Amino acid sequence: MELTGWVKNYDWGRRGIKSAVAQLAMANDPDFRLNEEEPYAEMWMGTHVCGVSVVKETGETLDRVLKKDLSYLFKVLSINKALSIQVHPNKCEAERLHKERPEIYKDPNHKPELAIALTPFLALVGFLPADDIRDNIDQFQPLSKLIGSEAVDQIHQSADGQSVKLCYEKLMKTEESEIAKCIAEIAKDYQKELKSNNLLEVFTQINKDFPGDVGVLSLFFLNLIRLQPGQAIYLGANEIHAYLDGDCVECMACSDNVIRAGLTPKYKDVDQLLDSVIFDSAQQRKEFIPYRIDEQVQVYIPPVSDFAVISVSIDHALESYKLAIQAYGSILIVLKGSRTLKLKTQQGDKEIVVSRGSIVYIPVEAAPEIEFALAGDCEDEDFSGYIATSNYFRVP
Repeated sequence: MELTGWVKNYDWGRRGIKSAVAQLAMANDPDFRLNEEEPYAEMWMGTHVCGVSVVKETGETLDRVLKKDLSYLFKVLSINKALSIQVHPNKCEAERLHKERPEIYKDPNHKPELAIALTPFLALVGFLPADDIRDNIDQFQPLSKLIGSEAVDQIHQSADGQSVKLCYEKLMKTEESEIAKCIAEIAKDYQKELKSNNLLEVFTQINKDFPGDVGVLSLFFLNLIRLQPGQAIYLGANEIHAYLDGDCVECMACSDNVIRAGLTPKYKDVDQLLDSVIFDSAQQRKEFIPYRIDEQVQVYIPPVSDFAVISVSIDHALESYKLAIQAYGSILIVLKGSRTLKLKTQQGDKEIVVSRGSIVYIPVEAAPEIEFALAGDCEDEDFSGYIATSNYFRVP
């Protein structure tokens, strides 16, 4: 089944044709009309009620056709300005928060997620080592004064997760006027220090987009991660993060639960974030490494059963490639090139020509393999795409 993705126009998205989401939507849907002034932030692929995919041939929503929800939600993101400082609750917290405040926490599921860069990608992910946070507090004196001597003394006496928690809680609960004053002092008097820490450009941009916001000062507490295309990060429950810039493919458990505390005009649940977040700063965040199957395929295998992502890259000279799969419903999005997708369905053998922007639901009946064959005699472009599926690669 060929699908149409659900496009989200959040303000932080890239505008017009500069957005990877807009580019893919134009290629995917002949009825899509581009507005150069409109932000195109996300394209959702799956069965989540807030953005369910539509079957092109019939106009039915995917959840109605399948008569169930998929365990994952697949997305493309195109980011022009920072998303919120946020965490996603674990399963137990999600159930409680949804029961208590369903208007804010939309479903009872957890939301671990994997982001794979499509372009150079910038994000804040997890807390810096406590020693580095202490050094930042010392170097930027307005921040030290803001946090106060009690918390600063604590991180000097014992640089660990507990003292990081004390300092970050003090920061997040400070009056907005004091936060704005601290940011203004750093922007005015600490240009050299920001530059030496490779933070000047990011600090300036975030403060321009969210002037005086407490999230700007989170730069001194969190790892600034720079990914190149194909590199990935994995975020488990209650791991603090904020995507800042770039395009990515994202896969997660089928949920839209977000606990926010900065860099957003949306509701900020600071107390819940501080209660949920993991203040673990023992080591630097590392790239999430995929497992390579062969020259054409590698798999991003997170430590949860909800999802995995298969990367398919086929050289144009390769006449055919057969991908072994298991009997789970999957979703393919094509980013480059063209191939004839051959697969089994309930109605028998099918062939679909797929190209950039194509989104295809691969049914359980397609197992044990699907084939990517040449789409024409003159195909001279390499093929690439990503497949979201349940995590049958994970050993229990």
